[in-house]
Amino acid sequence: MSETKSKRPRQADIAALAGVSISTVSRVLANEPGISGSVREHILRVAAERGYQPKSLMEAPAGGLALIASDSVTGGLSVFYESIVEGLRAGAMEAGMPFEVRLLREDRASPDAIRGHMEATKSEGLFLVGIDPSDVLRQWIEEENVPVVLVNGTDPQLKLDGVSPSNFFGAFQAAERLLDAGHRKILHLTGSHRHTIRERVRGFDTAIATRGAESLLVPMDFSGSATREAHERTAVLLAKDKSYTAAFCMNDFIAVGVLEAVTEAGLRVPEDFAIVGFDDLPCAMMTNPPLSTMRVDRAALGREAIALMIARFRDRTAPARHLCQAVVPVSGGTVPDAKNR
Repeated sequence: MSETKSKRPRQADIAALAGVSISTVSRVLANEPGISGSVREHILRVAAERGYQPKSLMEAPAGGLALIASDSVTGGLSVFYESIVEGLRAGAMEAGMPFEVRLLREDRASPDAIRGHMEATKSEGLFLVGIDPSDVLRQWIEEENVPVVLVNGTDPQLKLDGVSPSNFFGAFQAAERLLDAGHRKILHLTGSHRHTIRERVRGFDTAIATRGAESLLVPMDFSGSATREAHERTAVLLAKDKSYTAAFCMNDFIAVGVLEAVTEAGLRVPEDFAIVGFDDLPCAMMTNPPLSTMRVDRAALGREAIALMIARFRDRTAPARHLCQAVVPVSGGTVPDAKNR
């Protein structure tokens, strides 16, 4: 009797072995966004062990270039973007995508400059990381039909693909943590320089209005150290008006400065004054007490961006998509959690 030929495993077989749905397997093997990194890796590993190699994985996609907003003070890579770069690199390696990274000041993100970077790196797709395209740049992208994914960015017109934390709901939830702890006069230290940050402002203001509380927006200009600026502004405010008992900060660097000023003013944290940051940066665990903050899965943003780009390579005319990653509260010690009160 002749030996039976081994059959190429079906997606249903992989789904059964991986313990997931067939639709999840299909989306992973098509490199579609919206699947967590751990689930994606598990399915790809099971597929590889069973000898399944879909066409989408055998064909190397076009190359991508990530242009990342450089830190305006140091000219280097902001700590916020380091994990995003790791996610981008991991996602590109997984997909077999040639991938390059360059730092670029946002005020120098002109069509000529970007075209030069793309030609030098032989890249077809463009990741704008922390860069909101100007009207001139948007026009060039549209005219040249350049595949673009905004990373940690959002397009108000939804003409460009993008991935970002859920800034509105993250800020709404951060405000609710302070409101649930009994605070009714809350400082809000923030900028308004990016669409993503304006979404945080909107989310915070909505929570405050919903609960009938009072807030004071403290604008940051970021001309130097965010921590030092936040410290100075908070110290001046507390010297004039001690009725504010809490602060929501646009990021953890700002929250560190607020914590220093509050402590120097002789207030106890969180008993007299509560603080919630955003991003869950490494500095959040280095303060005393550790910061209560909102965690952004920055590596996941990078991976999702790669998946969005691959989908864009496949269909240049598809409607733009924007993916939001949930933002998760981190307890810390600068605001009492409702469950612990």
